[in-house]
Amino acid sequence: MIRTSLIALACLTTAPFATSSALAAEAVVLRETIRVDSAQITLGDLFDITGEQADIVLARAPAPGSRTALDVNYVRRIALENDLDWANAGGLRRLSIERASRVVSADTLADMLEGELFASEGRVHDVQLSNTAMALHAPLDSIGGPEIHDLSFDSRSGMLAAEIAPYHGAQTVRVTGRAYATIELPVLARPVASGQEITASDITWISHRSDRLRPDAILDPEALIGMEARRALRPNEPLRGYDLQRPLMVERGDLVVLMFEVPGIQLTVRARAMEDAADGEVARFVNLQSNRTVEALVDGPGRARVGTSPSASF
Repeated sequence: MIRTSLIALACLTTAPFATSSALAAEAVVLRETIRVDSAQITLGDLFDITGEQADIVLARAPAPGSRTALDVNYVRRIALENDLDWANAGGLRRLSIERASRVVSADTLADMLEGELFASEGRVHDVQLSNTAMALHAPLDSIGGPEIHDLSFDSRSGMLAAEIAPYHGAQTVRVTGRAYATIELPVLARPVASGQEITASDITWISHRSDRLRPDAILDPEALIGMEARRALRPNEPLRGYDLQRPLMVERGDLVVLMFEVPGIQLTVRARAMEDAADGEVARFVNLQSNRTVEALVDGPGRARVGTSPSASF
């Protein structure tokens, strides 16, 4: 009887304390997105809390730009030990956590390598990385940008390899790819229709890979100005001699004045052009009086000059 009374008394004595402990735990809700900025994962990263509880460390953070996972039961236990009650209403089994970073993209890496090659080779190159989706990550609090520690380049094959640190003091990452020498080309800045004359304002410049350049590509902008498009031409594309022609002075079927001139004699007749011709080009014409075909040098709109060869007889 006495023993039973003591047990009942003990239960009455400890029950308020258990209830008080349960009520002391603060109910917390997990953040929708868990993204840490530092090298450690804290309770404050998981829950919207402040003070000493927020600074409690749960685990080491993953590498910048990477993810890790924490066991739910482990997180709940550490939370309860610090008077935080997380109910895990969503029934999660693991928590996925990402570490924020400063991203060094593949384009940035290629630009860096192009600059390094220009400094060492004296030529502009187009660098293409073996892994075009490659990116390096640096901690948000890191100092300095990416650094090239070593670069090897074979100018014959174009192969390159470099050791690049994503930030000052970081371990280097090996980057490989190919570099192609480029050349600056004059091209059209806008579409040009067939038969339209090209002016200086129509020309712009692009960088083009040398190994993809046709042998007859036009490299001098002066070779474009004043020329006429032989066909419709698109902008920002290399131009070839075949794409252009001198502006036509005579078109097939046109009536022209044929001139034959030697010392003391000058003859002119009417003739019909048998083909298109630009200024300074030789074309065939039919003399409308003699019905003979002659070759003559076009020297202006609607005008051609017959040479002194035997075939040039009117």
